[in-house]
This record gives sequence, structure tokens and C-alpha cells, in this order.
Amino acid sequence: MTERRSTPTDRSPERAVTDLTPSRQLIEAIAIAADDRQAGDIAILDVSNVSYLADYFAIVTGFSKAQVRAIADAIEKQVAAQCGQNPLRVEGKTEGSWVVLDYGDAIAHIMLPSEREFYSLEAFWGHAERLELPVLLGD
Repeated sequence: MTERRSTPTDRSPERAVTDLTPSRQLIEAIAIAADDRQAGDIAILDVSNVSYLADYFAIVTGFSKAQVRAIADAIEKQVAAQCGQNPLRVEGKTEGSWVVLDYGDAIAHIMLPSEREFYSLEAFWGHAERLELPVLLGD
């Protein structure tokens, strides 16, 4: 069965997401919010077959501590509006170099370029399926 989303009419943080599963809806809301806040190199990994931690990871780059925090805030707002959920855990927001938002089924990592390069989460989870962002966002 093919998943369908309505085409967004604007780039606001409340762009609607439609989905077949709650975890897919979560990761779409996370990706939309990160994209709306100009996050760099947005990587969405389907880790459901390789990890018990979550179904999806979002790994995105913010280019300053202020942008990392703004992306995290936008994700929290988007997920609350579209999915009615708050993160189970939030780590790193005060420092702003690597923020983790844990929603259970989806985990968002918002990182400065230096942290992203050093920890190389995409390489660590390289055996996970990477979702194509244009398809995910309906572009």
C-alpha cells in the first residue's frame, strides 16, 4: 500500500502530515520541522529492523548553538501540534551542541557539524535504510 500525504501549501511549522503508522507520522513531523528551520543534511534512518531503540532516527545539522536549539524547539512544537506528543526525554538543550529528542518510536538528533562528524551516527547505523527526504516531505 502506498503512503500518501497532502502537498504542503506553505512552509509553516504546522504543515500537516498524514500517515499510516504513528511512528511514520512522528518522523514526518520531525523532518518537516527540521526542514522548516533550515537544518542541514537531514538524514532519516529506518532502524526498525536493526534496533530495539526506536523505529526511526532523524539526524540533522544546525550551524550554531542557537540554530540547534531553534530546530529542537520547532520539532517539539510540530510533533505536539500534529501528533499530540511531547518528548519522553530531552538531552543537551542547555548546551546546544547536540540535542536529543526521544519520542520513543522516533529519536531526533540535532547536532553541530563538529559533533555530527565526530560521532558519525550515520556510519554507526549504516546498515539501516535511509529514507529519501523529498519523498518523505512530499516535495
